[in-house]
Parts: sequence; structure tokens; C-alpha cells
Amino acid sequence: MTILLTTLNARYAHASLGLRYLLANMGELQAVTRIQEFVIGARSTDIVEKILALRPAGEKFIVGFGVYIWNVVETTQIVAVLKRVAPDVVVVLGGPEVSHETGDQEIIRLADYVITGWGDVTFPSLCQQILHGPQPLMKVHAGMQPPMADIKLPYQLYSDHDIRHRTLYVEASRGCPFKCEFCLSALDKTAWPFDIDLFLQEMESLYQRGARLFKFVDRTFNLNIKTSLKIMQFFLDKLEAAPHDPVFAHFEVVPDHLPDALKEGIQKFPEGSLQFEIGIQSFNPEVQALISRKQNNDKAAENIRWLCEHSHAHLHVDLIAGLPGETMESFAQGFDKLVALGPHEIQFGILKRLRGTPIIRHTTEYQLAFDPQPPYTILANRDISFADMQRLIRFARYWDMIANSGRFSHSLPLILAQTPFENFMALSDWLFANTDATHRIALDKLAALVGKWLRQVQAVPAETVDATMSHDYAGQAMHKQGRVSTEDSPQARQTRKEAQVARALPQRQARHLAA
Repeated sequence: MTILLTTLNARYAHASLGLRYLLANMGELQAVTRIQEFVIGARSTDIVEKILALRPAGEKFIVGFGVYIWNVVETTQIVAVLKRVAPDVVVVLGGPEVSHETGDQEIIRLADYVITGWGDVTFPSLCQQILHGPQPLMKVHAGMQPPMADIKLPYQLYSDHDIRHRTLYVEASRGCPFKCEFCLSALDKTAWPFDIDLFLQEMESLYQRGARLFKFVDRTFNLNIKTSLKIMQFFLDKLEAAPHDPVFAHFEVVPDHLPDALKEGIQKFPEGSLQFEIGIQSFNPEVQALISRKQNNDKAAENIRWLCEHSHAHLHVDLIAGLPGETMESFAQGFDKLVALGPHEIQFGILKRLRGTPIIRHTTEYQLAFDPQPPYTILANRDISFADMQRLIRFARYWDMIANSGRFSHSLPLILAQTPFENFMALSDWLFANTDATHRIALDKLAALVGKWLRQVQAVPAETVDATMSHDYAGQAMHKQGRVSTEDSPQARQTRKEAQVARALPQRQARHLAA
């Protein structure tokens, strides 16, 4: 008898926290349970072949799949093939994508069992029933939420290979007290912390084994300031003890809650050691009220400005286009306001309808039209036409290529000038008209196009364009040739590379199988 826990990660560098939670809590079944992770993009038949290679001859074989918005299409194909060639294999599904609207999903029809919600204790219990009875069992099982002290922490299950080569996801708490309707956390009643001392013991163990990159998936790291300070002090102690071997920590923070005690701790972190994911989503008070988002915009802006001016933290700030009630004009105003604050990166996101989220209640009044296929991106609404939504999607892609990439840092102020949204939208429209592409544009070609647009469309003097573009090109050339400063040491470059990988996983959707 074997139990296999598996999922398709977005990238190889991502190590599934959810699978490790399940394995840690399998109890007496842990000895016969193992993890096998795959990456999206692999052929479904190849994955099924590898899964079946682990099947014990003549014994029951249970396969548990973690299903998320980014892997549900491919996981559905895998389950279909698996049940076609080995119908006796017991398939159990869990994860956010199958925890809601269970009656209309093909993957659920194909599977034997589904666990909705928390799986830490429900999955091992279900496995025991599958193996030993009683039978028959219901198909859909609501996950039971145990006391946090009863959940065994999984961090010892990160292998030495994981520590050396992959992003380590950790969480000091689960849940969120806020009710933003586009987020699955809107369904939570509150946030539930793990015992902080026990958690930090686990982080110490990871550190002693060589872990240096820690990505926290807590929805609200700075909700409890005492806990936040304890966690930050843990990393500050490591930085002080071994400045030549720095740690890197990534947190998601509430933008309008930054008391002086937290600021004092943040200021102690050196460059390249701290990153904040900050969700603004919208600066429009009417939209915020409509989607049940409580946010003091003035305080949020003040805090972002303070972080930019008085800390070394790398700021990754999120905006969402397509929210009900948000027009192109109001979104542009919010975007310009955020650009003026000066964060290092602006993540320009497009609204997605996550299964189970309350955002759907606005469908009729605001004429929300979502793509029926994952990731369920909004196509149009009452205030933004399909054509304009497509323009916003292209804007987001080009923004990543030009602004967030850091490759055009000298040219970007010329592009944005005094009207950032208007100018970058004009560049985006022009780029698409001249390339008919938003992907696979070579860097040299993109740079040439940006220079051409600045000279010919914006009428920026050629000598100004050439000078700024040459600065950008020189920086890229130095990076390629290895002529780097102390601040751009190999260790710093590796840290930033790993941080970029860590950011690639959708923050609000990168929750474990038990979430």
C-alpha cells in the first residue's frame, strides 16, 4: 500500500508547502506516504507513467493531487489519463481550485474523492477510511480545521536539495481577517497564528541546514506587531552574526499598518535582505467600499513613501485592473499616484474570478464577464470594454518587460514623463501595432523599439534618447560580463534571482493543499 502526494508546481524552483504539510500530518501512514512533484508544461502521459512507476504490485494505491488555478487544466488531463489506464488507482483531490463549486468541474467528476478546505487532518483520516473502511464513502469531504497546535509543522521535510536549489515557503499564520471580495481569504473568519516560538525553532533548523531564502505566504505579516518584530529580529540576528552570508526574507504586508516599532526594525535591514509584497489593488474609495476592502489610502501612500525613502526594503506593490466600479480613468489616476510614490516594482494585475470568492455578487450590476477557462481573467465589465481590457492586459505584459525588469531604469522616466499611465499606454498600443506580439520579443529589438518610439512619437531629442539608452545598455553589458560592484556581488545577484522566482508564484493563490 502506497500513498502518493503530488502536484504540478508553476516552476521547478517552487517547493510545495502544502504537500509537506500533508506528509507531516499523516500519522501512522507517514511511512507509506511519499511526495512526487512535477512542473506545468510536462506531457500528461509522461507524468502518469512516473506516477504509476510508484504503484505497488497488487496493493491499493492512493494518489492525492493539489489543484490550483494555474495547474487545474493540466491536472485534469493527468487525472483523465490516469483513470483511463489505471482505473483502480484511488484519486483524491484537494486545494483551492476544487474547494468550491464542486458540482460543475470535470476534474471532480473524474476523481474518486475531493477534500474541500483544510486537509491537514481530513486527508489522513480519509486515507484510513479508504484502506480500512467503513465503506461506502461520500465523494466530497469538507476539510476539518483543527486547533493550530494540533498541526505538525512540515519544515523538516524540505530536503537538502530543496534548501540548496528551491524557494522555501513558510507561514507563521493562516487566514486573514480582511474581506476583500476578489480574494479567497474573504472566506476566512480571522487569521490563526502558529506558536511563534515553535515556528522560530523550525526556522532556526532550516537556517542551520543552509536555508537563506525564506518566502512567507502569510496574508498579513504585519497584523500582529509583536509577532512581526520577533520574526524580523530572528533574521536581523542572522544578518548581524554572518553579514558575509546574508539571509533574504519576503513578506506580504498590510499597507496602512506600519507603526513606529516596525519601522525601526525595518530600517535595520541592509540592502538585498528584505522584500515586501504590498497590496494596494485600488486607490479608488468607492471601489474599495464596493469590494469590502478597508484601506486608509493616505496612510498607505505615506507608508510606501517612507519605505522608499527610509529603508532598504525592495517594494513590490500590487494594483488590480478590472475591479467592479473602476473605470480606465480612475485606474489611471491610481496608477499615476503609485508611480509617484516610487516603489521598485508595480505588479499590474488583471482581475480573476477565483472559485468561491464573493466578487461574483457584482456580476449582474457591473456586467462582469470572465473567461470560462482558467485563470478566469475578466474579459469586460460595465465600465471597461473588451477592447480596452485587452489593451490593459498588453500594458501589464509590456510593463513587466520594460519597467519591472529593471533593464530600462534610465529610459523609464523619459517614457513616463508627467503622465505615466497615459504615456505607457501609448507606448503599449504602439508596440503591439508594430510587433503584433507581447511575448518573445528579443531585448535588443525591444530596446530599439522603445528608442524609436521616444524619438519619433514623443519627439524626445535623439541625443537624450541615445544617452539614456546607452546607460541602460552599459548596465546590462556590465552585468553580463561580470564587472560588478560590491552591491552587485554574485551572492546579491543570486539572492535577487531567487527573489524574482519567488515572486512568480501568484501570491494570493499560492496557498497549500490544506488551505
